[in-house]
Amino acid sequence: MKLIFATNNKHKLEEISKVLNNKFDLLSLSDIGFKEEIPETHETLEENSREKAEYIYNRFKTNVFADDTGLEIEALNGEPGVYSARYAGEHCSFTDNMNKVLSKLEGIENRKAKFRTVITLILDGKEYQFEGIVEGDITKTKHGIEGFGYDPIFRPNGYKETFAEINLNLKNKISHRGLAVKKLIEFLEKI
Repeated sequence: MKLIFATNNKHKLEEISKVLNNKFDLLSLSDIGFKEEIPETHETLEENSREKAEYIYNRFKTNVFADDTGLEIEALNGEPGVYSARYAGEHCSFTDNMNKVLSKLEGIENRKAKFRTVITLILDGKEYQFEGIVEGDITKTKHGIEGFGYDPIFRPNGYKETFAEINLNLKNKISHRGLAVKKLIEFLEKI
């Protein structure tokens, strides 16, 4: 089965390709010649994920899935949440976003956080959603060089290492995105 993953993020594509492990014919937006930015105009991960999947489905009329992910920090009332990718402003870097989080948490003891991913699948015109959540905490400094986004400052519960210090195979087993993709795979294997 061919599936388009509606993302331009090469890091997400690499992670999901590893989890799918060639079970499906995964195509990226660049594989189908789509180079535009897909709008994300909503206030929830569920709505943004749906918007991206519908945008590509309406253009190409083919099976597609999209994700939206947010880091939700308890002491910051759920920030950055749906704005995780642009927390420090439009056209900001991963480093800018991490620095803003670390700055806002300076002097705060409660470092509890969770990563949440919502995947929307449109298969033969029908829509399905899958969610993955991983709980953890925000470190006081950056650790590790692997991964992307907030990985150097997010330590999942039960681990001493951040996501940026954990190898990709382990990360895919325990991460928010990995868990959501597993639910997607289980669903696809049943049909």
